[in-house]
Amino acid sequence: MTRTLGFIGTGAMGEPMCRNLAIKGDETVIAYDFKPSPLKRLAADGVEIASGAQEVAERADILFLSLPGGPEVDSLAEMALHPAARKGWTVVDMSTTPVGLTRMLAEGLAKKGTDLIDAPVARTQKAAIDGTLSIMVGGSEALFDRVRPYLERMGTEVSHCGATGCGQITKIMNNMIVFQNGVALAEALTIARENGMDGDRLFEVLSKSSADSFVLRSHGMGSMLPGDFPEERFPARYALKDVTYALALAADAKVEAYGAKLARAMIEDAVDAGDGEKYWPVILDRVERT
Repeated sequence: MTRTLGFIGTGAMGEPMCRNLAIKGDETVIAYDFKPSPLKRLAADGVEIASGAQEVAERADILFLSLPGGPEVDSLAEMALHPAARKGWTVVDMSTTPVGLTRMLAEGLAKKGTDLIDAPVARTQKAAIDGTLSIMVGGSEALFDRVRPYLERMGTEVSHCGATGCGQITKIMNNMIVFQNGVALAEALTIARENGMDGDRLFEVLSKSSADSFVLRSHGMGSMLPGDFPEERFPARYALKDVTYALALAADAKVEAYGAKLARAMIEDAVDAGDGEKYWPVILDRVERT
């Protein structure tokens, strides 16, 4: 019997993830988002459009979530996940959410026979489009084996990180490092320019040196150099959310995390200045203005 796959949350990352899930398999895929425009585009690729999140939860054998963060996942859990929970059902949360929430939700759903797997993603929107995401999975080996074939439609690096919640820990630490790297790049670019050096030349040479990184090549060269911080990508307010999750984990571990605190202050400054919807490397503007 053909399985039905559900997808809730078809935003900047979720839409191409859902599309890859649908076009690379022969299952029925049903999706919902409160914005109709991505759903209309997905319908052209054979995705069925649901009337609401509850319908997706009830019909899907495996349900994938790609939501902005913890509050949205928590709200969906109360509205649709807990009411639809049943024996043999699998929920794959690809959002980035607090570890405590992930584990609490998994424990609650398990009482009704439902398995929850955390599988947040990393890399860019282009990677989501190309199906080359890095996906970090938390759950048992058996659960990982169950969902891996579907995740491999969306990502080329699908990694089992450990027990429930460890996917979220890995993703949150990944983003914490990315944001701290971004702060360093913004400061280096501004300092070099103010001292008379061409920024393009600086980053070109750094990319051949020990300061090279994915963040330098993607966020530094691709966004900071041209001053391009579009909306509808990973916005500063999402970055603030993720670094706040990281600092919560640091507090639990009694680690000061000075670098993460600096990154949060920089991102928070950008959000407070009205740049919360812009692509998060907009922190460069804050460095330049100060």
